[in-house]
Amino acid sequence: MTVPETTAPFRFPVAGRYAGMASSPLKSIFDLAAAAGVVSFAGGIPDPELFDLGTVTAAYDWVLSHQGSRALQYGVSEGEPELRVQAARRVSRTLPTDASQIRVTSGSQEGLFVVAEALLEPGDVVLVESPTYLAAVQAFAVHGARMVGVATDDDGVDPAALEEAIRTHHPRMVYLIPSFQNPTGRTMPLERRRAVAEVLLRHEVPLIEDDPYGELSFTGVVMPPIASLPGMAERTLLLNSMSKLMSPGVRIGWIRGEGPVLETLAVAKAAISMQSSVVDQLMVARYLETAELDAHVRTVSAVYRERRDALAEALAPVLPAGAHVTRPEGGMFLWAALGEGYDAQEMLADAVAAGVAYLPGWSFFAEDPDRSTMRLSFVTHSPAVIAEAIGRLGEVIARHGGR
Repeated sequence: MTVPETTAPFRFPVAGRYAGMASSPLKSIFDLAAAAGVVSFAGGIPDPELFDLGTVTAAYDWVLSHQGSRALQYGVSEGEPELRVQAARRVSRTLPTDASQIRVTSGSQEGLFVVAEALLEPGDVVLVESPTYLAAVQAFAVHGARMVGVATDDDGVDPAALEEAIRTHHPRMVYLIPSFQNPTGRTMPLERRRAVAEVLLRHEVPLIEDDPYGELSFTGVVMPPIASLPGMAERTLLLNSMSKLMSPGVRIGWIRGEGPVLETLAVAKAAISMQSSVVDQLMVARYLETAELDAHVRTVSAVYRERRDALAEALAPVLPAGAHVTRPEGGMFLWAALGEGYDAQEMLADAVAAGVAYLPGWSFFAEDPDRSTMRLSFVTHSPAVIAEAIGRLGEVIARHGGR
């Protein structure tokens, strides 16, 4: 065989939808989190010391002892029946649901991709909060959609701005994170949820409601999803995940929906990954059946509240005058806007050199990014580590002031 002579290395042709995407934003988060000697606030990475390891181990042991052959076999695209029953039971606490309305995914991240695969055509418009979850923007964008950011305030998306955006752009769907939003930590009050639902109902626009953080409440109050409001269940796909409640390493989540779209979701799921890991599905089903997940979530939420307080208190004296910082009542993230004259992306290299990492906020905007913003996760580190690291970050912020 003759190999042609060439001076250039071979390059695979890349689909246009991935052109320019040299790295995933999620990969960047994990790279920052793994950097040696760096205290990272970049990713929503749970403290492994808080994992319910003994109970999870017992659930795996039971599955492999009692359902071993089945657990190691192929499964069905819709999800294993036991898990769908348990998922429906949890969703039913705020929205009546049966197992037939559940489609299992490998975490809610895959759920977003499944939704995009099932619903979006190239050129479709998706309305999103400004800012919004960066990996959702990526999942929709690679399917050819155009994201349009809708104005927000401290209560979430502005209903009047949402209505105007619907009239102007005629979107395929609206994507929202109403509870402890990523990246801002904001939560929509009930009246705001009702106002948003009224807009969506009036214009007959579907809602993709992402709720991976809603149970991580620091007050004990878990807000009902928008999907639970009158008229919204049939026009909402509600995404949940076990990643933030039990373990992110077990990639299990689900989509709750109604009607013929459920079959389309199953077809899309089969095309993407055939099915989610059967052994993990059966383990999660066993865990939800036998473990005290609510007690575990209360324990974790109490720790996260203490760490939120530590981060907020450490940031207050080091931020410039006029900076705006959220104080979330749950979830994993705090959002800081430093204000005019600051560029969080330009500042990041100096911060990492000082041993501190965060995620610049510009990547969370579908358009018109505020480059002075940063997202910081408070869940990974102890209050003492947080205080020391934010002191170093404060020195970096002070050096960048007025640039």
